[in-house]
This record gives sequence, structure tokens and C-alpha cells, in this order.
Amino acid sequence: MLVMVAIAYGILAIIGGIIGYTKAKSKVSLISGSVSGGLLVLMGVLLQLGQSWGRWGAIAITALLIITFIIRLIKTRKFMPAGLMVITGLPTLIVLLRG
Repeated sequence: MLVMVAIAYGILAIIGGIIGYTKAKSKVSLISGSVSGGLLVLMGVLLQLGQSWGRWGAIAITALLIITFIIRLIKTRKFMPAGLMVITGLPTLIVLLRG
């Protein structure tokens, strides 16, 4: 379960970065989405391989993304993409924390 949750949120971050790049030509979105998403996928793979610290890495990355997107949501007051990432990130974080 933890593996799937970490990888799914990572894939969502990667897709969000790609969409941000294609719609707004934002290289920052592409890079940050790819890096954070790639790291989450890596943490999921590490969990699958029995590395328990992969869970803590996924928790840290997810928490940082939630904080980042809450700040962005407050600044822009636009649901997409910040609101979606917060709404999907919070349950992800809860599942990861409960382990």
C-alpha cells in the first residue's frame, strides 16, 4: 500500500510538472515536478525493496510539497494545480505516516 501511494503521488507530481510546462511554458514546473515526482517514485521503489527509510523520504518530500502548494494556493487563489496537489497530498501523507 505504501509503495503504491508514494509512486502514485510521484507520478501525479511528474504529470503536473509536464502540464505546467506545456500550458505555461514553465521550466520551473517541469523541473520541480520531475525531481520531486522522481524522488517519490524512487522512495516507493526503495520501500518495495525493503528499505524502511524510503518511507521517511516519501514523508519528507510529500510534506514539503504540501507546504509549497499551500503557500502557492494562498498566493494565487487558484485551485489548479496547487489545490489539487494539497487535496491529494494530505491523504498521501496520512497513509505514509500511519505506515
